[in-house]
Amino acid sequence: MREWQNWAGTHRATPARWYRPADVAGIAGAVKEAAASGLTVRALGSGHSFTPVAATSGAALDLSLWTGIVSATLLARGDTAPPGATPDPDGPEPPEEGLVTVRSGTTLRALNASLDRLGLAMPNLGDIDAQTIAGALCTGTHGTGAGLGGLATQVEALELVLADGSVVSCSASVRPELFTAARVGLGALGVLAAVTLRCVPAFTLAADERPMPFDEVIEGFDEFAVDNDHFEFYWFPYGRKALVKRNNRVRTGELTDVSASLVRGAVSPEHPGDAALTAPPPMPRWRRFWEFDVMENAAFGTLCRVGRAAPRLIPPLNRFSSAALSRRSYSDVSHRVFVTPRRVRFVESEYAVPRSSVLEVLAELRREVPRLAEPVMFPVEVRVAAADDIWLSTAHGRDTAYIAIHQYAGLPYRAYFSLFEAVVAAVGGRPHWGKLHTLDAGRLRALYPHYDDFLRVRAEVDPEGRFSTPYLDRILGGPTAQ
Repeated sequence: MREWQNWAGTHRATPARWYRPADVAGIAGAVKEAAASGLTVRALGSGHSFTPVAATSGAALDLSLWTGIVSATLLARGDTAPPGATPDPDGPEPPEEGLVTVRSGTTLRALNASLDRLGLAMPNLGDIDAQTIAGALCTGTHGTGAGLGGLATQVEALELVLADGSVVSCSASVRPELFTAARVGLGALGVLAAVTLRCVPAFTLAADERPMPFDEVIEGFDEFAVDNDHFEFYWFPYGRKALVKRNNRVRTGELTDVSASLVRGAVSPEHPGDAALTAPPPMPRWRRFWEFDVMENAAFGTLCRVGRAAPRLIPPLNRFSSAALSRRSYSDVSHRVFVTPRRVRFVESEYAVPRSSVLEVLAELRREVPRLAEPVMFPVEVRVAAADDIWLSTAHGRDTAYIAIHQYAGLPYRAYFSLFEAVVAAVGGRPHWGKLHTLDAGRLRALYPHYDDFLRVRAEVDPEGRFSTPYLDRILGGPTAQ
């Protein structure tokens, strides 16, 4: 029988039945047929979660044929009517700009390319674009930016296939509780069929990436977070430096000679939040290949393999990686700055903590990680996000910092991840739904004010647990948990 495996190789499953629907009717038909056979149903994304959130022994829905943009409204309220048109003062309001409906099996990579052709973009993204839009939303995928939320905050409406095969739509005004639950729904409420996103006009980002002493990054953390549109850093636990990434939107109307066709404004690398006379040019193709393909993947992957073969070398290799960090500044269309290739395999855990607690957590990790018997090869990643009101969003109700820890595939990681969980538990950390953690329903209920509201909606739309999996039973309880 055909086997399913996630990207990291941490989980495998053998579904009893596979479906590959090419339309909503096919999705609904697959759900009904599976139900008639007594099978649970799981829609598959790209397998980029480290948890077994997509693993099923029931019916698997491969949505790779259900892709592409369904519709996009590009005319803004108040815009001039097309040439030759006569405005009707009594007519309906024109459609709002940037509402894009996309089929759920579309990958973020394909979506970004399609939006670019329409002159649109998503206002914020993570650094990986292999996920499907449905998978990214179901697990609470996010980028970074103190004034910006995760991908789910960009959702205006959803279309779902429920457990009985019915197709429903929801939004802030239509079935609002289902909408609030399903924006980060874990696949527990139904199969996402289509997503309507509020996009923005395409924009350029000026990227400034540079090594800085870790102590300096910690001292200026709040200022960095507030003063930049997008701020994050990577810290090698045995090194003294962190790689600080600051991405800021370029202002329009200030073209530069170097990149007038692309860069529509300028940002100073020294003061990223301020307009400047010139902006860095786009990164040449050869350098992009050197930086991302050679250095960050091939070379770093070689160091990781050496460390896996000789673990005693990991701390000096880690310090070498920290010392070898280099500066680069460039401008490009937003998704080409947000996203970077990740070909070195790893396992990951990430927790969302109150932003006010992030320095406390990092100080504890800095003290304790060097004491681990099994050394850590990969860096720690730190990002930020604004509070939101989505029931199972990891940023629900609080300004958030995300701390992600990683270990190279094949190296021991359990002691490190257990240490991390103990540290973040002290500050009310919430685990990323698609990354490794050990929390269960009992512990998660205390972290989410609307946890029981989510279970109530789940019981209403899927009373028999048609979309249950062992992982969902662990984090939400069984179908009758509510």
